[in-house]
Amino acid sequence: MSIIEQNLQRVHRQIRTAAQDCGRDPRQITLLAVSKTKPVTAIEAAIDAGQRAFGENYVQEGVEKIGWFRERPEGAGLIWHFIGPLQSNKSRSVAENFDWCHTLDRPQLARRLNDQRPVERAPLNVLIQINISGEATKAGIAPEAMLALAALVTECPRLRLRGLMAIPAPESDFQRMSALYEALQRVHPGVDTLSLGMTDDMPAAIAAGSTLVRIGTAIFGARE
Repeated sequence: MSIIEQNLQRVHRQIRTAAQDCGRDPRQITLLAVSKTKPVTAIEAAIDAGQRAFGENYVQEGVEKIGWFRERPEGAGLIWHFIGPLQSNKSRSVAENFDWCHTLDRPQLARRLNDQRPVERAPLNVLIQINISGEATKAGIAPEAMLALAALVTECPRLRLRGLMAIPAPESDFQRMSALYEALQRVHPGVDTLSLGMTDDMPAAIAAGSTLVRIGTAIFGARE
């Protein structure tokens, strides 16, 4: 058994424990393996251990990995999430190659992703990124702008609104994101994803209702 397989098993145990501690079904929580800066050999080891969803922060690196696995049998059924800041001039690469974009934070970007999504592919799953901590150095929209952007997304036929994403400061109240998520669901009942929580804060995120946790270090080790 590889180290990565052992790590994945450990993370799944931690997810189960955190979910059970707050009375949730662990099956409600998706594990996204954050593979940024990691070689394809590390991703292959995770695939061998049963992992299918991977997150990339950098457009070109992610596109290269997607292309590499697209030509190989083990790449069948993989789901690729873009989770990094997205500049408008790189939106086409995300629209054409990824299955999800977690970092939608402005109307212009929504329109570009919609227009650039190939018609032969399923609509691009998008999450609205919220700057819940209000930090100037972090991407994301203010909470009060959420519903307006969500309404725009629902008018884009090549996009599918799935929910919210945030990277809270350590002292932030995760319950604020939970309340925003519930508010979004009341207006858009099809919303089903709250992308919240990383290696260091996963239990708190799960307790707040996260349905998708983005885990890198605990699976692949420290960034190379």
